[in-house]
Amino acid sequence: MMDQAEKLRKIVNEQNRQLENSVFKTRKSRVITITSGKGGVGKSNFTANLAIQLQRTDRKVVIIDADLGLANIEVIFGIVPQFNLTDVIYGRKSIAEIMTPGPLGINFISGGSGIQDLIHLNSQQLSNFISNLSLLDEYADIILIDTGAGLTDSVINFSKAADEIILVTTPEPTSVTDAYSLIKVLCKNNLIPNIKLLVNRVEDDEEGKEIFNKLYRVSKKFLNIEINELGYLPYDKNLIKSVKLQEPVCISFPNSEISRAFRKISYKITEDEPQEEMNFGFTSFVKRLMHVFERNN
Repeated sequence: MMDQAEKLRKIVNEQNRQLENSVFKTRKSRVITITSGKGGVGKSNFTANLAIQLQRTDRKVVIIDADLGLANIEVIFGIVPQFNLTDVIYGRKSIAEIMTPGPLGINFISGGSGIQDLIHLNSQQLSNFISNLSLLDEYADIILIDTGAGLTDSVINFSKAADEIILVTTPEPTSVTDAYSLIKVLCKNNLIPNIKLLVNRVEDDEEGKEIFNKLYRVSKKFLNIEINELGYLPYDKNLIKSVKLQEPVCISFPNSEISRAFRKISYKITEDEPQEEMNFGFTSFVKRLMHVFERNN
């Protein structure tokens, strides 16, 4: 009997063939997974504020809150979503219907336990879900996936499936060590991840540069990969104030030092857009994610 993972892989392949043969080609979103080696490094705040600044560059941004334990994005935005990805998986809603409007036209999707539920669905449920994915590719220019933190199966699976990974760390020794541990895990099975390092809560750019160089050297020497430098975010009390307001700091304090740093990082990301043939879209991301699940089961 065909197991669920194999069944899902066949359904995804069939859906992709249908899209390729369609008269109206589906455009492809840029999918960026944002993760960290440990909790408490400001990953979700980074995701929310990066989305704000990317939206200001005339990109349509959707955030998928894939932290299966904590719903941080909705707390940062001060908005409670009515539906989540599970409603799409079980055919109750479409992708468009579960998108919750956020600030400046950003939309976000609560993952709930949805992604983990995929492996247990029947063929019809899987087919309906995959069909919905093309809608998200049509809607968004950039999809930011905010994973959980740490070396959990969920974080590792999302990161392995990603085309682009933003790895958030801080100058704290434990944070740097855990970031390197995650890089090591991702490099197993000859996987060469596209990792961009973001160093949060730095005293100045020199401290951020020092942390990047340290991780770059050990990754190059012991793992034979080159990580990329995304940038640094300063420690800024305005961020703490904005958290209490349940509003992204780039909205509450748009001219603050940290908001200017977010703007600089957003420009760097938009200037580094992948070539069209290297941009695989959200549908392909889910296909790779299911392949990861299959290998792990």
